[in-house]
Amino acid sequence: MQRGRKEVFRTAAYTIHVIGAPAPGMRDLYHALLRVPWWAAFAVIVGGYLGLNVIFAVLYLWTGGVANARPGSLVDVFFFSVETMGTVGYGTMYPATTAANVLMVAESVTSLLVTALATGLVFVRFSQTRPRLAFSSKVAVGPFDGAPTLMLRVGNERRGNIVGSQFHLTFTRTQTTIEGVTIYRSEELTLLRSRAPALSRSWTVLHRITEASPLYGYDAQRLADVDGELQLEVAGVDDTSLQPVHARYTWFAGSVIWNAHMADVLSETPEGDMILDLRNFHEVVPVAEPVG
Repeated sequence: MQRGRKEVFRTAAYTIHVIGAPAPGMRDLYHALLRVPWWAAFAVIVGGYLGLNVIFAVLYLWTGGVANARPGSLVDVFFFSVETMGTVGYGTMYPATTAANVLMVAESVTSLLVTALATGLVFVRFSQTRPRLAFSSKVAVGPFDGAPTLMLRVGNERRGNIVGSQFHLTFTRTQTTIEGVTIYRSEELTLLRSRAPALSRSWTVLHRITEASPLYGYDAQRLADVDGELQLEVAGVDDTSLQPVHARYTWFAGSVIWNAHMADVLSETPEGDMILDLRNFHEVVPVAEPVG
C-alpha cells in the first residue's frame, strides 16, 4: 500500500494534521500556482526560465558548435541560450554545427510551450477576481425586534458592489452519540435576509433564535463546551468584472458576545445626508436586557 504524506492546516483556533493524504504530483502544479502568492508564482516562472536556459547551456557546452563562443565558457553559451529562448538573436553567436542546430530547434520548441504556459498562468491570475470582504471580528447575540437574535456584519472593501449576494450561515458543534463516539454536527441557520441585491460596505446578517433554531437554549458556557463554530459563506457577482466571487469566514465560541448588539455604523446629518462610519464595523455594544 502506498503511504500518503502529511499535511498541516492552521486555523485561527487550532492546527489540523492530515495524515495519509495522497501526494498531489505534477497534475496539481497549475492549480498550486494559482493559489500561491504573486511573488511565489513569479519566482517559479523566473526560476523555471533560468533553469531551462542553464540546462540548454550545458548541452551547448557539451556538444559545442556555437560560433564566437569562448571555448569552455558556460557564460557565453548561457547567454546564447537566453537569446535563442527569448528569440532575440543578436547575431554575435550562432549555431555552426548540426548538433548545435538540433539543440537550437529543440530549445525553440520548448520556448514556445513555456511561453504559452507562463502567459496563460499570468493571464488567469490577473483575470481572477478575488473578493475583498470584511467580516466583523465578533458576533453579537441580543434582543432584536422582541426576539433573541444573532447578529454579524459583512461588507465589501472595494468601491463596487457584489450583486445578487447570497449568505449561508452554518453552526458546527461537537456531539457525542449514544455509542460514545464524538462527531462534528453542522446545521444551517435560517437567516432573516439570506440575499442582498447589492452588497457594498456593510450588511448585517441576522438569525432569530427561536425554539426551532439549533442555537436555542445556548449561552456562552454551553457554546464553549461543545466547541461551537459559526461559518458564513458569501457568494455573488462582482459588478465591475462580472465574475463570481466567493468568501467565507469562521467565528469560534470566544468571538460570540452575548447580551450585545452590533454598534451602529449609519447616522444622519442635520442636512439629511447619511454617514457610514466604518470605524464601528467590528464594535459591539452591551444591552441592558438579557437574552431570553
